[in-house]
Amino acid sequence: MSEEQLRAFLEKVKGDTGLQEKLKAAADADAVVAMAKDAGFMISADDLKKAQSEVSDAELEAAAGGIWIIRPSESELCQ
Repeated sequence: MSEEQLRAFLEKVKGDTGLQEKLKAAADADAVVAMAKDAGFMISADDLKKAQSEVSDAELEAAAGGIWIIRPSESELCQ
C-alpha cells in the first residue's frame, strides 16, 4: 500500500455518506480494508494501524473539538 492510496480512500470517504455509515459499522481493520478494496483502493490493516498511530496531537484536539465556555451563575452576576 502506498500512503497515497490511504489518503485517496479517506478523501472518498469524506464525500460518501453511505461509505461513512458502512465504516462506522465496521467490526475491525480487516472489514475496513475490504471496504477500501471494494471501492478500488489497496490498503492493509497494518497501514491503517500505522496511520492511526501517527495521528498528531493537533489532529486529536481538532477531532475532539469544542471549546468549553464557562459562564458565571446568576448569583455571581448580582454581586
